[in-house]
Amino acid sequence: MAGATIRPLAAGDQAGWLPLWRGYQRFYETEIAPEVTERSWARLLDPAEPMHGLAAEADGRLVGIVHYLFHRSTWTTGDYCYLQDLFVDPAARGIGAGRALIEAVYAAADAAGASRVYWLTAEGNPARALYDKVGRYSGFVQYRRF
Repeated sequence: MAGATIRPLAAGDQAGWLPLWRGYQRFYETEIAPEVTERSWARLLDPAEPMHGLAAEADGRLVGIVHYLFHRSTWTTGDYCYLQDLFVDPAARGIGAGRALIEAVYAAADAAGASRVYWLTAEGNPARALYDKVGRYSGFVQYRRF
């Protein structure tokens, strides 16, 4: 399998995006309601939304996805960029798609003048080996409402 090409998600990508989105959910042992998935897909394609999506394509098919969004911060004048979801098909891992997707988010954040790009992941996620090469562990711990 050749290296991946990174590009924005397009309306015709939904059939290729959905299995990757479901794979992401399986990895995190969660199930997102179909109506939420449909709304998220619509938001990813809506230029008025602060939510964006990119696809990694190799050999004519989608092999990876990343979703990111911009939001304000009380700590800077520039927005922050939250890399919310990143998933690469297990059969396509090792071709550099994950790194390329992260770097494409970095480029989008730079173009938008964002002062920070950040993301969350599970402690035991094997992708942390990549994350340690492209980012710095912040040491923060996430809490959620009961």
